[in-house]
Amino acid sequence: MTLFIGIIIFLATFGFMEFMAWFSHKYIMHGFLWVLHKDHHHKDHDSWFERNDAFFIIYAVVSMGLIMIASNTWFWFGYPIGFGIMAYGAAYFLVHDIFIHQRFKIFRNADNWYAKGVRRAHKIHHKHLGKEKGECFGMLFVPLKYFKK
Repeated sequence: MTLFIGIIIFLATFGFMEFMAWFSHKYIMHGFLWVLHKDHHHKDHDSWFERNDAFFIIYAVVSMGLIMIASNTWFWFGYPIGFGIMAYGAAYFLVHDIFIHQRFKIFRNADNWYAKGVRRAHKIHHKHLGKEKGECFGMLFVPLKYFKK
């Protein structure tokens, strides 16, 4: 029973992270922490790393913290929550940084309807270089209007 509950918590956490990605992007990254996110929209340096990468570190610290708390206390829920955050971070990195932004040159020729829709939606978001007017959406639940044939 505990394993079943852990799997449900893991899946719920992964799904909740889609909301957190949307929320933090719209209200934090395009809000008071724009200073970190700005170089993602308007690259002003020659480094492979961006200040925007700090957000990966923030979520990784939360994930690792929960896993460490679970391993040292009675709070076993920290395992499925921490691993759910970690799994979402890995999926986000794969889709956003590798597939969309091509930080590593793989998945360049993906040509199915979902890949085209995700790329189209992200391109529309990046059309605005400033803090305002950047339409925000999650990684997995992209609005249907971007999926055209």
